[in-house]
Amino acid sequence: MAKEILKGIPVSAGIAIGKTYYLNRGENTSTIRMDIDKGHVPEEKNRLREAFSLALNDLEKIRKKIPRELKEQAAIIDSHIMLLKDRKFQNAAGDYIRKDMINAEWALEKAVSDIEKAFSRIEDEYIRERIQDVRLVADRVRSQLHGSPADPGTFTQRMILLAPDLSPADTIELQLDKIMAFATISGGKTSHAGIIARSLQIPAIVGVEGLNELRHGQFVILDGFNGKIIVEPGEDELAHYTELKYQFEEYQSQVNRNCHLPAETIDGYKIQVFANIELFEEVAAVIDNGGEGIGLYRTEYSFLNRDDLPTEEELFEEYRDLASIIYPHKLVIRTLDLGADKIASQFGPIREANPALGLRAIRFCRRHPGLFKMQLRAILRASAAGNISIMFPMISGMQELLEVKKMYHSVRSELKAGKVDFDPTMPMGIMVELPSAVLVADLLAREVDFFSIGTNDLIQYSLGIDRTNKHVSYLYQPLHPAILRSIKHVVDAGHEAGIEVSLCGEVASDPYCVPILMGMQIDSISLNPQAIPGIKRIVRQATMDECKELLKRVLESKDVQESNRLVREMIFTRFPEELMFYTSLIEE
Repeated sequence: MAKEILKGIPVSAGIAIGKTYYLNRGENTSTIRMDIDKGHVPEEKNRLREAFSLALNDLEKIRKKIPRELKEQAAIIDSHIMLLKDRKFQNAAGDYIRKDMINAEWALEKAVSDIEKAFSRIEDEYIRERIQDVRLVADRVRSQLHGSPADPGTFTQRMILLAPDLSPADTIELQLDKIMAFATISGGKTSHAGIIARSLQIPAIVGVEGLNELRHGQFVILDGFNGKIIVEPGEDELAHYTELKYQFEEYQSQVNRNCHLPAETIDGYKIQVFANIELFEEVAAVIDNGGEGIGLYRTEYSFLNRDDLPTEEELFEEYRDLASIIYPHKLVIRTLDLGADKIASQFGPIREANPALGLRAIRFCRRHPGLFKMQLRAILRASAAGNISIMFPMISGMQELLEVKKMYHSVRSELKAGKVDFDPTMPMGIMVELPSAVLVADLLAREVDFFSIGTNDLIQYSLGIDRTNKHVSYLYQPLHPAILRSIKHVVDAGHEAGIEVSLCGEVASDPYCVPILMGMQIDSISLNPQAIPGIKRIVRQATMDECKELLKRVLESKDVQESNRLVREMIFTRFPEELMFYTSLIEE
């Protein structure tokens, strides 16, 4: 029997068994408030400036020695360098020194706290978690203020790394060959620690409560499937996890070996499997995991972590380079899906009682046509590569779509008049993620070249729940009859109009849901790169007849409990050996 079991959020699958190494940059850098007199303000501001400068030099040195296996993380380091160069961040802390007459350490805390409050109002989980970047950068500055520059430590044997948080720079400084797994106190599903762990294919858990109570050298099992750390396990637990670890490594080896085979059922039905990415550097993972292209490129990251907006030239080069790397596979670029609350610094603050239902995505872009047209020009210019599609998020109905198309064609005309190259046949599609769009899908389908169903938002808006709200997140039910009928309606409407229909939400990476999507004869799915090999393997072992039969029975279900039961019965019967290593969105 284990001494203790800690729980967190699993972000990278696998099992690690071994001793811990606890990395804590902040253990000697606790911050206390100290009042200063007016005469010491310049001195404190100089200390702050010097600390930013030393932290910047430190990161630039690390940037130069990025090892081959982490080259794809270079942009994350760059974003931290950008934050350290951000005069607004440094000036905010400097202003607190002057106004409140406090020490630099406490002024830095106040500046970070202000940024945290601003990020906490952001609805999008991925964007909200970027506050971690600010904290990590602040940790480096704080270490310099305390005169104790970051030392990630060295290992003499392979260890399980525990830390309050883990930055890309931490990872690069550590001896990667000595790290079996990560666990951090902070972070969510889209935190950088998770991205890094998946890139390295090592188990990881974030958001672990009680992690700071563990010590160096404790013997633990880290369960990256279920988000558990088993402290000082008993003999039975050790035997069970040793066997599970062996089985997973064998399974992963087989799955990865065949990940480049097509996703084709036994009876010849083929579904294309694309990847969702938000960072340029994830392209390597798409290719390595057998992705057949990029079905969703989120463009928001280029607009964040900076004081100003990106230029058209910057965006053009980013999209062009991405298209070139993934060529001849396709690249679907989604136009900006941010809200007024996220880039208010460029457009002035807008107070909204409920940003999720407010000025976001295509609504925000229409409100700011200059910004929208700048991005459209960049995408159109990059489309000359020949493999780009454009996609508009959060379209609610026909009038909105026609107005967006009018702006799009206006930009095309301008480029044509200026003799600027672009692909005149670039496919144009929309995300179907609002109930109103579902209901008029037959009308919308006549105006576009493809649909992509965004199930994350569709479920949220259809069922009226915030999935990040722990009080109602249990209502996030992908197999709710209303959701399944909505998806089926969109697929049928799209096919009736002769256009392709894809799905790019988390449902696409859930092995319990994929057979149902196949039964609907959806044309493609797009999911996180690391989930591609496993999903393709399930598709290759299924038949279309059984998927259609499952869909028929599920669509006749009166409630979500019955749908879940039917799906679990079928999946457990057909793919028992696959499910040991998956977690699902559907409830037991």
